[in-house]
Amino acid sequence: MVSPPKKRPIMKPQHPYKIPALSVLAASLIAANAQAKSQAPVLIAPKLEEVRVTATRSSSLITELPYSLAVVDKQEQLLQQVRSLPEALANIPGVRIQKTANGQGSPFIRGFTGYRTLALIDGVRYNNSVYRDGPNEYFALIDFAGIEQIELLNGPASALYGSDAIGGSLNLSSQQPKFEQESGRYWGGQQQLRYSSAEQSRISRSQIDLGQGGDWGLLAGLSIKDFGQVKAAGLGELPTTDYQEQAFDARLDKKLNPHWQLTALHQDLRQDDVWRTHSTIYSQPYAGTEAGTDLRRLKDQQRQLSYLKLQGQDLQGALRGAADTITATLSRQHWREDSERVRSNNTAIQEYFASTMWGLDIQLGRQGESSQWVYGLDVYQDQVNSGRLNFAADGSLESVSVQGPVGDDASHTQAGAYVQAELDLAEDWQLSLGSRYSWVQAKIGRFADPISDTAISYSNSWNNLSSSVRLKYQTNRQHQVWAGVSQSFRAPNIADISRYGKSRSSEIEVAALALAPEKFLSYELGWRWQASNSPGSSSSPANTGWQLSSNVFYTDIKDYINSTPTGNIREGLIEVSKQNTASGFMHGLEINARYRFNPNWHWQASYSWAKGKQQLADGAKSYFSRTMPAEFSSRLDWHSDDGQQQVSLNLSHSAKAKRLSAGDLDDLERIAPGGTAAYTLLDISSRWALQPQLELLIKLNNLTDQAYRSHGSGTNEPGRGITAGFNWAF
Repeated sequence: MVSPPKKRPIMKPQHPYKIPALSVLAASLIAANAQAKSQAPVLIAPKLEEVRVTATRSSSLITELPYSLAVVDKQEQLLQQVRSLPEALANIPGVRIQKTANGQGSPFIRGFTGYRTLALIDGVRYNNSVYRDGPNEYFALIDFAGIEQIELLNGPASALYGSDAIGGSLNLSSQQPKFEQESGRYWGGQQQLRYSSAEQSRISRSQIDLGQGGDWGLLAGLSIKDFGQVKAAGLGELPTTDYQEQAFDARLDKKLNPHWQLTALHQDLRQDDVWRTHSTIYSQPYAGTEAGTDLRRLKDQQRQLSYLKLQGQDLQGALRGAADTITATLSRQHWREDSERVRSNNTAIQEYFASTMWGLDIQLGRQGESSQWVYGLDVYQDQVNSGRLNFAADGSLESVSVQGPVGDDASHTQAGAYVQAELDLAEDWQLSLGSRYSWVQAKIGRFADPISDTAISYSNSWNNLSSSVRLKYQTNRQHQVWAGVSQSFRAPNIADISRYGKSRSSEIEVAALALAPEKFLSYELGWRWQASNSPGSSSSPANTGWQLSSNVFYTDIKDYINSTPTGNIREGLIEVSKQNTASGFMHGLEINARYRFNPNWHWQASYSWAKGKQQLADGAKSYFSRTMPAEFSSRLDWHSDDGQQQVSLNLSHSAKAKRLSAGDLDDLERIAPGGTAAYTLLDISSRWALQPQLELLIKLNNLTDQAYRSHGSGTNEPGRGITAGFNWAF
């Protein structure tokens, strides 16, 4: 096989740290702290009734909320031995993950993905204005090892968070130092190692936690990841699926006094040489897909997030009476993406974008006798620069383009004010109300006119009022029914307006100058029921019994933004641009069941299905792109009496994805003719406490060696293999 050309990317970012060996710091700390802890970690997962979430802007028990919510905690991440945040999300019922490349991943939630799903880190907005339509790689740029808990709020949430919160909102909680659980000076940490045979990957996570009990705490972690070429069932090693990743995070918490606490956080992640293999000659066709023609196509990514957060509770003075709690957060997030593409004729492009987004969020809360209020305001401004160089076949610089993948010298501002209330109407009835006014402005100083290719500028603004009403009826702890109506919207971003470059296998996208916000109206009906086989109480729920839940939803869609052919051919590809060309609907069903036989055995299962159609401006009807198929999963867990061992048997089935849009039918580099084949996976996960401070984790992956890829993905997933890891606390 011919090796890819070795042209060095001119705009490739320089990495400030290079670490040649894994775990050096953590290993020395472990040796110095030889005294083992007296109590081993307990592996038994908490009962559903005990799980608290903050995805609705207030801390609540998950079973009390009139929402469809799911949680993945740190114990579950370790048990499943996931290697990335998208793979952690794949364990949530109803969530599908599309991977254009091995180092990427985008969740589909209730039929939507990309910039129609919103991510938050400790309440700080993660989505920026360069997010693209459809699946993208940006969820993979969050190091899951620094995340303590993942909360998924299904369905529209613009009344809470503004633009982009359509399919669902992900609230990611960073790991916290344990200074509030310690007394006096303390220090400790963790060392995690992971190896996977089918991925040919090695991951190290070194973490230290120190501080003064009740006063301050510092937690810092370093993740080093080396991913080799994937071994896929029936295909063998997949060329150019290997890449490198490094991540660092640190969080400092300081108690200022009994009422106020200050938090500072920094995250830094970098990816090197992540190939978009599907568009290159190194792609391995599967079930009728086609290899691309590019000789080389890869990206480097780097992302940093920093914030300062001031939290107050039991407020005194001027704020007393107006609020019981207040949280003020100042954040800065920086992204840089560098990409290189060498076409089949050896001509090449190198392009980049750099995004710096500042944010300010002020939230207040007040608890009344029969009501709970949350209100506040936030503003985020994203500054974007981009560039592109074009090279001739002999490697000489041919030209400098007007812009990079998006417009240059651009800004995107989002500001909003919101209020929500939970009102106890009667003993069994609760009403939740929310509303938010949003203002969005886009300015682009320089981008290519879609007709003349000359430099032009752009400025526009939009506003929106989104509201939500939810009514819950709960007869007792065992039975709950709720219904909701929610408005949501998504304003055009910088990528919508000014994107330039290859999108699907056969398409190239140009700027769009007449876009309006998308609008969504969603209706939901939910039901929860639990029954115990043995007595329980409000403070100690029973250890056995059933938990059942179901949700049905219907979302009406207006002014949907699609990539629409312009009728032109550019660079040998079909030219498309964004247009508000569609209206339509998305509806679906989610069913979850859990049964605890006894304290040792626990079973759960889920089924999810979503279907949507759109009507285009010319009257034609079509499925939405990459509509995910129905999925069923079942899981059986066993815990030892002392909670020191756990084994989990996981079975999942994805139906054939055959509801294809016109764009899907043409995307033969990723989607086989007729759709993506059905598949069934069987895994076994286990955790074993070898010593009070040492855990062994073993997972047997894809036991039947099933050849498969998730719908819309550009590469197959690993075949049969073993993943082994250690978690050493000190």
